Amino acid sequence: QVQLVESGGGLVQAGGSLRLSCAASGLTFSSYTMAWFRQAPGKEREIVAALSWSGGTANYADSVKGRFTISRDNVKKTVSLQMNTLKPEDTAVYYCAAQYGDRWSARYGVNYWGQGTQVTVSS
Repeated sequence: QVQLVESGGGLVQAGGSLRLSCAASGLTFSSYTMAWFRQAPGKEREIVAALSWSGGTANYADSVKGRFTISRDNVKKTVSLQMNTLKPEDTAVYYCAAQYGDRWSARYGVNYWGQGTQVTVSS
């Protein structure tokens, strides 16, 4: 059974930092591109960042470029999202996601989702 378990969410003031982590089990982690999505109240889920299975190619949404960094450890089977200079508009539930393949493609769906972790940024 595949599980993606997020941790690290919480309440932070604007300008602060948080680090989200996602622990994977039940899958060949190094065969999957890993990504972070977020969904704010009343909005659609959007991709925030994705990282290829080797960790060599990272992609970011324009809204987080320069502030967020995605990383992975294929030995520990974890993917992290370091979020700096947080803004109130970053408030959302953040989801870890896995897509089979070497690089993220919008043509294909997500194979596995985590349960989500809440991030709230106060102004």
